[in-house]
Amino acid sequence: MSLNRRLTDWRGRRVWLIGASSGIGEALAQRLAAEGARLALSARRADALERVAEAVGGAQVLPFDVTAPEGFAGAWARLIEAWGGCDLVVFLAGAYRPTRAWELDEAAIRPVVETNLLATLRGVATVLPTFLSQGQGAIALVASVAGYGGLPRACVYGPTKAALINFAESLFIDLRPRGVDVFLINPGFVDTPLTAANTFPMPALMHPDEAAEAIVRGLAAGRFEIHFPTRFSRVLKALNCLPYRLYFGVVRRVTGL
Repeated sequence: MSLNRRLTDWRGRRVWLIGASSGIGEALAQRLAAEGARLALSARRADALERVAEAVGGAQVLPFDVTAPEGFAGAWARLIEAWGGCDLVVFLAGAYRPTRAWELDEAAIRPVVETNLLATLRGVATVLPTFLSQGQGAIALVASVAGYGGLPRACVYGPTKAALINFAESLFIDLRPRGVDVFLINPGFVDTPLTAANTFPMPALMHPDEAAEAIVRGLAAGRFEIHFPTRFSRVLKALNCLPYRLYFGVVRRVTGL
């Protein structure tokens, strides 16, 4: 069932990708550029963004650090000055560090929470006034299937993604009646620089190009939640419907932890 407007014709559509220097963001930039979208690309590394912009045939390059309080406002102001408006903002920037409970410390907590959660909240707060004044637009938040329930090695990452899932749900309830669409993107394991930190087997590992294709299909279908690969994400959804006694037992057996 379509809950959002279907995003199908990308020709001339103005899209800002935040976290576009590698991984899913880079692959999505290539996919949308091929469909005729006008792109703005952001991440910390200007050199990496320039490389992606050149590969997609040109794009606005707006490098900034999402954890800097003034970063979003400055980049958004430059983008609106250049474009006069925007159709879709995709929040892809993320941080990840495998963390067990006994490894919790400031170094494990702060960069992940600031990048995954606080920066996204700040970014949405920055773009929303423009979308509300336009009476249209779309926001896509990239969370993770790790946000469905507690998992080992995800003591910090998982909670930030669970918070994003909750945030997206709240945004949809408030914004859809006012003309602003909200999409929630929950990837499983995708072969990116972030998952390169994992030393354990990653079930149903996807290539970034496959992830980008799944996102574009989901946007075209107007689905609120876009989750993939479905053979993995559906298992996790079902797992989180179990009573805790069974859930914890299955997780321990599957992970061996």
